[in-house]
Amino acid sequence: MKLSFLLMACLMASPVMAQASPKDTGTPVKQIEAVIEDFRSAIITKDKERFLKLLLHEDITWQAVMDDESLQRIRQKNPKAAKVEVNRKYNPITFIDGIVADKQRTEEKFSNIRIDTDGDVASVYFDYSFHDDGRETNHGKEAWHLVNTEAGWKIVSVVWSERLNPAPKK
Repeated sequence: MKLSFLLMACLMASPVMAQASPKDTGTPVKQIEAVIEDFRSAIITKDKERFLKLLLHEDITWQAVMDDESLQRIRQKNPKAAKVEVNRKYNPITFIDGIVADKQRTEEKFSNIRIDTDGDVASVYFDYSFHDDGRETNHGKEAWHLVNTEAGWKIVSVVWSERLNPAPKK
């Protein structure tokens, strides 16, 4: 009895046992960075299944807002075009389906990535540019919200500003 009490007292006094393990604050950020990379590479490889697994569900918020200059250009051909068009038919599924059906190489590039998280929820904000067959078609700012589920980080909303490339397609 005295031996087990002595052993327990020694273990409790040990610096290893006395200090709690520091929380690995880099882990959630690294996991979110992996989601960003999976999103990017699923577009390049046209992998619909991989892309959809990144989402909490297929009906997440998926919303663009057109910048004023691009909107003016679009309104020359379509006077009824809206700055923010709410179209339930344009969603993550139709987005990735369009990419998969397109024979051209498609890529979304990310820069200036900022991640804010407490380990359970996260906001990701970055500059993006979208490219078809190596040509930039649009760019802007993009923001995601994510939740950390038992199956890992899942995207619950994607919103972005859209500035169309003024250069004509060659």
